Order: sequence, then structure tokens, then C-alpha cells
Amino acid sequence: MDKLIVNSSEPLDGDIRISGAKNAGLPILAATLLADGPMHICNLPHLNDITTMLALLRCMGVGVTIDEKMCVEVDPNSITDYTAPYDLVKTMRASILVLGPILARHGVANVSFPGGCAIGSRPVDIHLRGLEAMGAEIEVSDGYIRARSNGRLKGAHIFMDTVTVGGTENLLMAAVLADGKTVLENAAREPEVVDLANCLIAMGADIEGVGTDTLVVHGKERLNGCTFHVMPDRIETGTFLVAAAASRGRVKLRDTRADILESVLLKLEEAGAHLSSGDDWISLDMKGNRPKAVNLRTAPYPAFPTDMQAQFTAMNAVAEGTGTVVETIFENRLIQVHELNRMGADIKLEGNTAIVTGVERLKGAPVMATDLRASASLVIAGLVAGGETLIDRIYHIDRGYECIEEKLQQLGANIRRVPD
Repeated sequence: MDKLIVNSSEPLDGDIRISGAKNAGLPILAATLLADGPMHICNLPHLNDITTMLALLRCMGVGVTIDEKMCVEVDPNSITDYTAPYDLVKTMRASILVLGPILARHGVANVSFPGGCAIGSRPVDIHLRGLEAMGAEIEVSDGYIRARSNGRLKGAHIFMDTVTVGGTENLLMAAVLADGKTVLENAAREPEVVDLANCLIAMGADIEGVGTDTLVVHGKERLNGCTFHVMPDRIETGTFLVAAAASRGRVKLRDTRADILESVLLKLEEAGAHLSSGDDWISLDMKGNRPKAVNLRTAPYPAFPTDMQAQFTAMNAVAEGTGTVVETIFENRLIQVHELNRMGADIKLEGNTAIVTGVERLKGAPVMATDLRASASLVIAGLVAGGETLIDRIYHIDRGYECIEEKLQQLGANIRRVPD
């Protein structure tokens, strides 16, 4: 198992390209199962989770070919098996997203309960209740969700009592082939959900209200194949911006968008960052100054994203003043605090709130990654710590960041990957 060794670095300085969004690419790959012709998905990031989703499609008999630019051609018509097995699903929670498309297209789906990061309970009840409202018969046995429908699914009015990205995506994909009109209320509004909806529309789906909390879907009997480019990764974008801010540096990020990251950019400006942006780039310059501590509270989009909370906690650890970080989405997502305190941070936990008093400098130490975004926070902490930081269990970070050490090296960071 690889580790990352991070040494005290100069302020980050330079420009890099941002990859395609994993959290958009995964549901879009699942959506290829709905088409009756080949799909071409471009700008996919080269990540373990993407590789796992492609392996899942292949194990069901779906034809998958990849070129050197990570543009994937998917032929869903060659599917022979409607089961998503435990061996693949256990490593990635997004595997649940094949449930809706397979059921809608083929009338039967068997999907193992998913795995992923240990950041709290994320029940799939909303997915299942929504599919049942559309006429599916669902049985949960032996660790599998076994779903059937007699003929096409039926349009339904579904209110999701909790905002759920995965639930919105699964039910949206099921609805596009359902008979009649489906209304999804309290739907997630994340840019990745919008990207999925735009892909489905390019395939011929009829969806109203994209980007709002009410989606109205008029089901079609069939969807065609198409070519679609995945949006840039807003969390990778935010992570590199925060790393530059924590290090008092400056960066220019290419192939990304400012409009999908407004809450994060606002907090970076509060921290003292000088920001500018264009159609496909964002730059940040701290003018050599130490960041100022910020208060934040995570909530569904368009509020501050839970996937950026850990990175800002790390920045606050070396900022001027005291910042309060409140996590409202996942109950275990402040787990990285204990590792940051091992590096000399002054962070006190009170339930779902971290009170972070900035110190002038952290100290390098051996630390262990506990989930994807916590891993990123430890890398940021290592960049601004004195001495050497050894980060173990980095398979978490490889699930969400494409070549993170190589991109940071381009910005002048002293970081390298070593085998165990």
C-alpha cells in the first residue's frame, strides 16, 4: 500500500489543469445503461472509483473501450447480467447508481449494498421508496437489493424527505424511461446532478426544472446514445485553492469554472485571498499573507459543501484567529481533527462542531487517512508543517484525486509517493 511523504514546502506557485468531476462521471457512466446505442463519455478523471465503475459495467457484459485521453465508449446493448456483485460494490458507494438505470431499462436489477468512506450512515431507503412508488417490487436479502418491475416503471410524485444527491440521481435515471410523468420534490441541486440531467437530455430525455429542487420528468420509451463531456471537478478545484491559501501562495487553475464553486470562493475571499476568474480558469493569490480564520457550516448546495469542510479545517489550523466549522451532513466527518491535532493543531471538538484556533506552524508527524477528503486535509497540513509528514492509507485519496502528488509537484510542493 502506497504512502505519501510530504515535507515543509515553499508557498505553492504555478498553474495546473483540473480534471473531470468524479461525482459527475460516476452517475453519467451509470446512465449509459439507459441508452439503446453507444455512448461516448469524455473528460473522465483517471481515478480508482472510475476504474471500479467501468469494471462493474464490464462484469455485467457491457462493452467498454477507453482511449488515451480517458474518453470512454460504452455499448450498453451487450449487457448480459443485471447483477452488481459485492466484490465490486463494496469498495464504492456510487455503485448503487446502477440500480435505477438497470431496473428502468431491463425490468430487473440485483445490486449489493454499497461501501465507500466511513464518514457516517448514508441509508439508501430514499432510493428504494422512490422506486417502489414507481411500481418496483423490492426485496432486500443476503446483502442484496433485488428489484423487479412488471413492464415499464410508472411515473410518480415523489417527495424526498432528505436532500440526497445519490437518491435524486437514481430516481431521475429511473424516471426518464418510466411511463408517464414523474415529479421529484426536494431534489438535490448540486452541479453534478445538473451535469447528469444535461447528459440525459442530450440522450433525448424530457426533464424540466434542472438546477432547481423540483424536477419534472416526462418518461420516454427509449433514449439514444450521445457524446458528452463531464464537467470539471469543483472539489479538486477547491482543494488546490485552499492548499495555495494555506501555504500563502498563488495558483492558476485551468479547465475549471467559478460558477460551480461560489460558496467556497466567498470563504476564500474572507480568508484574505485575491481571486480572479474567466470562463475556464480561476486564480488565487495570497500576496504572501497568512490566511485569516473563517467560520463555515456545511449544507446541501448551493451552501458550503461537506466535501470541502476538511480542507478548510486544515487551512484554519494555520490561520490568524479562531474559526468554527460546523458539519451538518455526515456525523463522522470531523474525524480528521485527531490527526491534525497530532501535527500540533489547536482544534477542540464539541459534537458536530470543530473550534479551530490557528497556530503559526504545524509539525510533521506520521498520520493516517480515514476518508477521501480527510486525506486531502492531511496533505495540505503536511505542506505547511515543519519537518516530514508521512500519510498512510492513501488509497482513500486515490479515489478522488488524479495524480495529486504530481500536480502539487508542478506547484513546487515537496511531496512524493513511496511504496509500503
